[in-house]
Amino acid sequence: MSILVVQIPARLRQHSTAVSPEPDESRLGVEYAYATSPDGLVLESQGRCAASLLPTKTSVVAVLSDADVSWHRITLPRAPSARLRAALVGVLEDALLQDADDVHLALAPDAVAGQPTWVAACSRQWLRGELAALEKADVFVDRVVPVAWPDDPPIGHFSETEGDPIGQPHGIALHWAHADGVASVRLQGGLARALVPSPSPPETRWSATPGAVAAAEQWLGGPVRVMPPAQRMLQAARSLWNLRQFELARRTRSARALRDSLRKFASPSWRPVRIGLVTLVAAQLLSLNLWAWHQRDALDAKRAQMQALVQTTYPNASAQDIQRDAQAVMQRESQALRTLAGKPGDADLETMLQAAASAWPNERPPVDTVRFEPGRLTLSATGWSEPQVAQFRSLLRTAGWNVEASEGKLTLSRARPGSRS
Repeated sequence: MSILVVQIPARLRQHSTAVSPEPDESRLGVEYAYATSPDGLVLESQGRCAASLLPTKTSVVAVLSDADVSWHRITLPRAPSARLRAALVGVLEDALLQDADDVHLALAPDAVAGQPTWVAACSRQWLRGELAALEKADVFVDRVVPVAWPDDPPIGHFSETEGDPIGQPHGIALHWAHADGVASVRLQGGLARALVPSPSPPETRWSATPGAVAAAEQWLGGPVRVMPPAQRMLQAARSLWNLRQFELARRTRSARALRDSLRKFASPSWRPVRIGLVTLVAAQLLSLNLWAWHQRDALDAKRAQMQALVQTTYPNASAQDIQRDAQAVMQRESQALRTLAGKPGDADLETMLQAAASAWPNERPPVDTVRFEPGRLTLSATGWSEPQVAQFRSLLRTAGWNVEASEGKLTLSRARPGSRS
C-alpha cells in the first residue's frame, strides 16, 4: 500500500500584540514537506509543494511537529466511549494550559482502562483547520501521528530551528523522547544538559538532520546518525499512534471514496465522459421508446385481426361489443350456437353431471342433493372418507375439472388453464 506522509507546518505562536490573520489568508502560499513510500519502509520520493500538488497515494499520514503536542501520564478512567473524552478532561483539567474546549486529546494505542497510559494533547481548532485545509485540496488524511512520543529506549534528535517572530537567528534544537515524556529545547544554554542524563543511557538512539550533524557531534562528543527530515517523517508514520480520535475521528472510507469519486466525476477532465454517458442514456431512452411503440403497433395489429375474425365469424355481433371485448363476444356467440344445436357446454348441468358420474365411487350411494349454478355443481358428500374424496378429485382433475371439498359437500367447476387444485 503506497503511503504519502505530510508534515503539518509548526503552529505559529502569536504574541498578544500581534493580529491573527484570517484563516484563508494565513494559508496563502503554504507549502508542505512530504515523503512517499511504496510500503512504509523505503523512502520513494520527497519534496515540498502546495497541498493541491501533493502526490496521490493509497494512504495519507499527517505528522505533527515536536512542539505542537504535549504529553500527560494518567491512569485511564473507566468510562463508556461516549463519555471517555469528558472523563479525560476531568482528569487533566489542572494539567492543561488551554481551555478544555480548545484541546484535542488522543489516547495511546495500547491504553487499557484502569492502567497508566499516555495522553497526547494539542490545539483542537488548529488541528481541525489544518486537516480542513488539506481536505479542501482533496488530500484526505487517514492518520495523524506525532513525530516523537514517549519511548524506551530514549531517542535524541537534533535539527535546525527556524527564526521566531522577534527575529532570532536559526539555531539547533534537541528533541528528547524518553520513557517519562517528550521535550524540545535549544542547545544554547544549559537546559539541554540538564535534560539529558550524564552519561546518557548507552542504548540511546541519536540522530540529526544533515545541517545539525556538526553541532550535534560537538555537543555529544561522538558520532551521530544522519536522518533527513523525510526519513524521520516516514519513521513516525510507522508508529501505532493515531491522533484522529473523538471529534476528529476519520470518516468512513466508503463515504470518503464516494465523495472523491463525485468530485472527480465533476472535474473538467471528466467532461467528455459525462457527455458520453448523457448521450448513451439518451440513446437508450430513445431506443426503449421506439421498441415500445413497435410492440404497441404489433398488439394493435393482432387485436384488429382478432376483431376482424370475430366480426367475420359472427356477423350479427355488435361492432362495439367486439371492440370492447372480442374474446367475450366469441364465447357468448359460440355458447348461443351450441345451445341452438342442442349440444351442452362445459358450464351446463348435463356435462357436469356426466363428469361427476364418471368419477363417482362404486361404494357410495346415489347423491342426495344437488345444487347447480352456471359453471358450478355442488353435491352432498356426507360420510365420504378422505381416500374417497382424494380419488374423486384425482379422476376429475385429469379431465380438466376442479373439485373443492368442505363441510360434507363437493363443488365441481371447470379448472382454469394453469391452475392446480
